[in-house]
Amino acid sequence: MNQARKQAQVHGQNIIACVWDFDKTLIPGYMQTPLFEHYGIDENLFWNEVNSLPEVYAKRGLRVSADTIYLNHLLSYVKNGPLRGLTNEKLVELGAELEFCHGLPEFFGELSKIPLSDEFSQYDFRLEHYIISTGLTHVVRGTKIAPFVEDIFACEFIESPLPPYFSRQTELFLPLEPEITQIGMVVDNTIKTRYIFEINKGSNKNPAIEVNSALPHEDRRVPIDQMIYVADGPSDVPVFAVLKQWGGRTYAVYDPDNEKEFKQTCRLVETGRVHNNGPADYRSSSPTSQWLKHKVLEICREMVLKRENALRSRSTNPPHHLPREEGSGESINPPQQETLFD
Repeated sequence: MNQARKQAQVHGQNIIACVWDFDKTLIPGYMQTPLFEHYGIDENLFWNEVNSLPEVYAKRGLRVSADTIYLNHLLSYVKNGPLRGLTNEKLVELGAELEFCHGLPEFFGELSKIPLSDEFSQYDFRLEHYIISTGLTHVVRGTKIAPFVEDIFACEFIESPLPPYFSRQTELFLPLEPEITQIGMVVDNTIKTRYIFEINKGSNKNPAIEVNSALPHEDRRVPIDQMIYVADGPSDVPVFAVLKQWGGRTYAVYDPDNEKEFKQTCRLVETGRVHNNGPADYRSSSPTSQWLKHKVLEICREMVLKRENALRSRSTNPPHHLPREEGSGESINPPQQETLFD
């Protein structure tokens, strides 16, 4: 019964997932910068206000998420005028202005070629890139790296929200508001781990598989030990911890011109949070590029061993002629031919 189950797996587990944070990992700064520049908003003032909000609301007896309260503050800027008329389409347009770290997006394509190399040509291996960010999905969709990405898990806004009792009305005649007005999706540093398991189980590919459903490890689309997570700092510790616990690879990047960030990622290595650290530079000569390529190659070779071990565990040796027993004058004949391939 168990043998039959293994041979009828839901997924082939032939995928490597390279999962990326975004801000200060793939780009040198923050993805909201083009938004503030376009609308003439003081970026430092905005973030200083955001950082003070948890304390301000605490005095009112309220607790808010320090990771995502900026979404509400953006909507306040929309409602009160500075960002009036901001739409998801505009966010996509602004995403095109983002400049990436050295070597990107070309490096994404280079990594994806490793499972397709001659060494693994007899297998159906492939690599997928994912982005999990507390930033904005529509900004990422507008960037030049988006075509290389399998899926994006980040925060989203709703335009033209549906009113009460909308199911009793003809949606076609609802008034349209040409700007974002509500939060549709929130991703904070802890919720990021949820999307690791969506990738792991294949929930993002198959809506019939819920992320909280019990699913045997052999039926999961991307085993965690076939994942690599790359991010910039302590806020990513929950994801780092999940991947390390289940055999995934973890890597922390830093701005090569920022000594404070370098020391911060060194501390993550020293405390066992990540396997290694390096500059947010993805050119072929960089240590980060070399480490990630080596790990993708290593995972591919482990996948080959998994398949070879699985094959051995599911097959038995064919019978052979046995040596003549001394003094018996007889040899023991093997079974008939038709039993050899049972």
